[in-house]
Amino acid sequence: MKIGELVKRHGVSVDTLRFYEKQQLLNPSARSEAGYRLYNESDSKRLAFILRAKSVGFSLQQIRELLQIEDNKSEWQCADVKDKVQQKMQEIQQQMAELNRFHQALQQLDEACCGGPLSATECSILTALEQGQPARTEQHHHERTNNKEQIAC
Repeated sequence: MKIGELVKRHGVSVDTLRFYEKQQLLNPSARSEAGYRLYNESDSKRLAFILRAKSVGFSLQQIRELLQIEDNKSEWQCADVKDKVQQKMQEIQQQMAELNRFHQALQQLDEACCGGPLSATECSILTALEQGQPARTEQHHHERTNNKEQIAC
């Protein structure tokens, strides 16, 4: 099958398929006399494997490693594949912990700022980012200046 048929079958773009070829994850089985890339059913299954591995979060390097195992199954053990999955799960858990820290820090910044219509010159979020310290909710307060109430957030 030609490249157009393969990309249509798998719902990817031609650019994506060519990118996988440049990354040496997939190679056309042959070329036509006119120079068109030709793919067979094995290539289609390989692309499906790549797309499924990508959909569960594996990086291109990790997919490359899984393909090496896939291509030489008899030389590997099931434990080797399971190790790859467990490493990926650990990586994702670390990313989730980092995202949680980001969320908590942003939540602190959000809660410390009133979000009012006044100038941002006294904004607690900008102050916290400038000083490299977490925003504190006590920075969100009302001040009286020149007998006018001004919100310093």
